Amino acid sequence: MSTRLERPTESPPDLRQVFADFGVLYASNGVISWLFAVSAPVAIILAVGANGGLSENEIASWIFGVFFVNGLITVLFCWLYRQPLIMLWTIPGAVLVGQSLNHLTFPEIVGAYYGTSALLLLLGATGRVKRVMLLVPMPIVMGMVAGVFLRFGLNLVQAVFADFSIAGPMVVIWLVLTASPKLGRGCPPIIGALLVGALFTVTLGRFDTSTPLKIELIRPLLEMPSWSTAAMIELVVPLAITVLAIQNSQGIAVLTSAGFEPPIDAITIACGIGSAASALVGGVSTCLTGPANAIIVASGERKRQYTSGILVGLLAILFGLLAPTFTRLLLLAPKSLVTVLAGLAMLRVLQTAFVTAFKKHFSVGALVAFLVTVADLPLLNIGAAFWGLVFGIAISWLLERADFVANPRS
Repeated sequence: MSTRLERPTESPPDLRQVFADFGVLYASNGVISWLFAVSAPVAIILAVGANGGLSENEIASWIFGVFFVNGLITVLFCWLYRQPLIMLWTIPGAVLVGQSLNHLTFPEIVGAYYGTSALLLLLGATGRVKRVMLLVPMPIVMGMVAGVFLRFGLNLVQAVFADFSIAGPMVVIWLVLTASPKLGRGCPPIIGALLVGALFTVTLGRFDTSTPLKIELIRPLLEMPSWSTAAMIELVVPLAITVLAIQNSQGIAVLTSAGFEPPIDAITIACGIGSAASALVGGVSTCLTGPANAIIVASGERKRQYTSGILVGLLAILFGLLAPTFTRLLLLAPKSLVTVLAGLAMLRVLQTAFVTAFKKHFSVGALVAFLVTVADLPLLNIGAAFWGLVFGIAISWLLERADFVANPRS
């Protein structure tokens, strides 16, 4: 087994150089990027965990893992490669896990995390990431993703009707900030929705005050894995696909368009290591994030943007250590606030999934993958997302074979 691990093109900066490259603009970009990461994405973990029957301590431990571990990796990679290489966790993977919690135990899912970690390490070490990503057509993958994410869009609509006093203002401010690029640059729409939702929650007295809120450091729970063949089959490949084909590819595209040369194999190995470390406390698999990196590379000098990434990593570490406090804060808020945050965060991803799935090639296979996933009926104790991929590829091979020859990926 050979490795083509990319080496940094220049030596890492010393502490004096890091401070010299840092500045107000880079601090601002780092804080905004971090705020984006701790708003709706955390709400998604909370929604998935609560709906899956996880305890408050298990959810807090999950949040600790994905922030603390990935914060450490982010600081290391940004410093080592002098690029904004922010590592967090796969949001589609978290949603996928939420679907699996309906019929698998959490220890079985943790076992699948380790399986995903091993697969990512193997692909990164052998330099076969790009080749493997070509095996599954992206429209079929996105058909499956659309099926997994559809529930969040439906829950958003239901929350607006059920609790308009909280959900309505959040949606309105999100629309205003999204429709006005100038305003949206000053305050990202999802952060605006969070702030307005919090304001109306406090004003209307909707916080649950029966449980006191206090600053509390994490006492992580070590999650022992259970080795289940069904869980491995159901989750390992789909989770790896969400990391490589959905999250990492987006992050790599963002960085490449900004003039960077992200180390793809090194990133994949880091995802494997981060996934194993996060799994110790129940955290879902690590990935290179797209939106957080996009915020950082949008302004400033390219050679100094790595400092924003380092700041995001440090803030992520702090957020992970205080995970119980933030978890309880969200649990005390109205359910509609969390539901709307998660739904708004998923809208763009859901839109992209539909456009990619049904734009041109492999559309029948993508439709089958979508329908099978939405049906959410496990077969042989293996969840619907896996079967969505299997049946989608099989139907495309029968009915759209020319697409495999002419367009193996898109």
